[in-house]
Amino acid sequence: MDLPILLQQIRGCRECEAELPAGPRPVIQAAAGAKILIIGQAPGRRVHQSGIPWDDASGTRLRDWTGLDRETFYDPHSIAIMPMGFCYPGRGSSGDRPPRKECARLWHERLLEQLPAIELTLLIGSYAQSHYLPQQRGRTLTQNVAAWRDFTPAVFPLPHPSPRNNGWLKHHPWFVRDLLPALQQQIADLLASSA
Repeated sequence: MDLPILLQQIRGCRECEAELPAGPRPVIQAAAGAKILIIGQAPGRRVHQSGIPWDDASGTRLRDWTGLDRETFYDPHSIAIMPMGFCYPGRGSSGDRPPRKECARLWHERLLEQLPAIELTLLIGSYAQSHYLPQQRGRTLTQNVAAWRDFTPAVFPLPHPSPRNNGWLKHHPWFVRDLLPALQQQIADLLASSA
């Protein structure tokens, strides 16, 4: 199967429609030549409405962290975006509900097979890290992010860029001081090599 057909199938997925309060609207971005893959948790309400990944305050901060402008960030030939859950899961008692587990089981492996050029994966938040760093189970998000040098150059574990994590950022100044410059340099080098 080629990637355009797979993306069409993903965007048409209705596997957990009955469990989604706002209905299904899978949000994904990918092209076979993408060198960078962003795996987050699940679209929020605003992204569900627009259909554009990271189209919210978290996305603004993520673009700042990566040093990418909007045009580059939304170029699927450079950046693939595959959340753990493709649809907005609805609100929970303290923020959005966790991403639905069906997406990773149904689509992730098939999609990764169609992205042969990926050289760098950003694992954003605990759901992506738990799934893609299984050897790190039992470690906290902070422990994973603090050990970022152990995962590079193929992977950067990151906290979620939500404004709700301002406290985390304040208490971990090494993230901005040490990790972000290394991340931005690696992204810039990868994109320059494909220009």
